[in-house]
Amino acid sequence: MKKQAKEHTDDSCKKARLAIQDTLDVVGGKWKLVLISILRNGKRKFNELSREAGISPRILSKELQELEINGLVRRNVCNTKPVTVEYELTTYSKSLSEVILSMHKWGLAHRRKIMRD
Repeated sequence: MKKQAKEHTDDSCKKARLAIQDTLDVVGGKWKLVLISILRNGKRKFNELSREAGISPRILSKELQELEINGLVRRNVCNTKPVTVEYELTTYSKSLSEVILSMHKWGLAHRRKIMRD
């Protein structure tokens, strides 16, 4: 039995654009995927994340808050003196693995192409 190709309609294209926009709203920008990739290696304290990513504390706070709102990052306040805060990825964040791997592969190929040209 031959598999039929899906017919593209104005409605299906509009829904596809909306889904892409939703994805970009959650992980778009300069820092979110960088932070997710750092956290894939395990929990990090706020200051560690700031140093490792090379991001200012003010911007880091905003980005982490947005990732937390979207269910990708969990914030843990540690019972220490002074109080420290750790961040880690949620189970839901694993749903981005395919996207991140595809972007990684494309980025490597693109860099090779640009360096050749």
